[in-house]
Amino acid sequence: MNQPYDDSVSDVSDPSDDATDGIAAGTARDGTEQEPAGVGADLQEDVQEEPQGQDEQGQGAQGQGAQGQGAQGQDADPDDDARSDTGATVARAPITAYRGTAGDGSGRGRIVLAATPIGNMGDATERLIGLLHSADVVAAEDTRRLHRLVQALGVTVTGRVISYHEHNEAERTPELLDLVRDGATLLMVTDAGMPSVSDPGYRLVEAAVAEGLDLTAVPGASAVLAALALSGLPTDRFCFEGFLPRKPGVRAGRLADLASERRTMVFFEAPHRLEPMLRSLQQAFGSDRRAAVARELTKVHEQVVRGPLLELLQWAQAGEVRGEVAVVVSGAPETAPTRPEDHVGSVNALIQGGMRLKDAVAAVAANGQVSKRELYAAVIAAR
Repeated sequence: MNQPYDDSVSDVSDPSDDATDGIAAGTARDGTEQEPAGVGADLQEDVQEEPQGQDEQGQGAQGQGAQGQGAQGQDADPDDDARSDTGATVARAPITAYRGTAGDGSGRGRIVLAATPIGNMGDATERLIGLLHSADVVAAEDTRRLHRLVQALGVTVTGRVISYHEHNEAERTPELLDLVRDGATLLMVTDAGMPSVSDPGYRLVEAAVAEGLDLTAVPGASAVLAALALSGLPTDRFCFEGFLPRKPGVRAGRLADLASERRTMVFFEAPHRLEPMLRSLQQAFGSDRRAAVARELTKVHEQVVRGPLLELLQWAQAGEVRGEVAVVVSGAPETAPTRPEDHVGSVNALIQGGMRLKDAVAAVAANGQVSKRELYAAVIAAR
């Protein structure tokens, strides 16, 4: 799971990049540029057979992989190393052949969802590196970011590169499925993390499953799991809620539904909207609910701030928050039955967020297990 993916992000591929062959070709080891081959082209001479007994990456939440292992420990040329943005060395992994095969020798095409690093290039897995080189088609959320990724990893993309993002998913999905039907190995990558989990890719997966096409995943780095593990909050049961709705009334309704959620919750948020989000959480869950804000995970300036929601809100108000953000909130504690008067504040908070009195009373009454009629009367009496 993934680097936060915000549906408002405008950094999508330029329309001119929409069907680019080899835009992320990279460079050869001697520093010269290499021209990529098209779909179905012969593999480069240095392509090796798929290694046997390769360890699978750990499984993560909602189909998302746990933190992927880097390509360290391989027999790489010391002079052939790349540097990540943290200064860590990324060793070249042996290239694995994945072209035009479903993995069973049938020659059928398949779709591979591959997680990309969420900040540190040392988290790129060997399987990702091999697929970037050998896949017939690479569908990328942003071809410019893909270009930067393969440059950092020192990988040459030999297949066709196609942009695939939220603005063209509907029209591009049939085209990609046609390529897979024709026998192509299609690699799907997003800017960071696992495709289809708070990222583009769900439409493609849904259509592939409905048609019975071969589909697999290459796990890797996960912002969700990293934030959860570092939060200091219970990890035995948790849920991923992604980005909250932006409209105040809709957001208040969603949080009212989650007010009684017993599992630890993980959210994504853009840094410039973190303060209003924390304010909404504090109003819906209470000032004392434990939480953690994780920013710039796996990067040089990684930071995790832990504390009650009120303290986190004050921290966000004190200065500008930068970088990708994940917010982890503890689940609701078990509480004894309460009086309707104890929930008046929660109803008023939802009303301030734009919800109608009747709807706010219904939401709070359901979560607080109190009578709607008695709670409504208590709200009116408190005015």
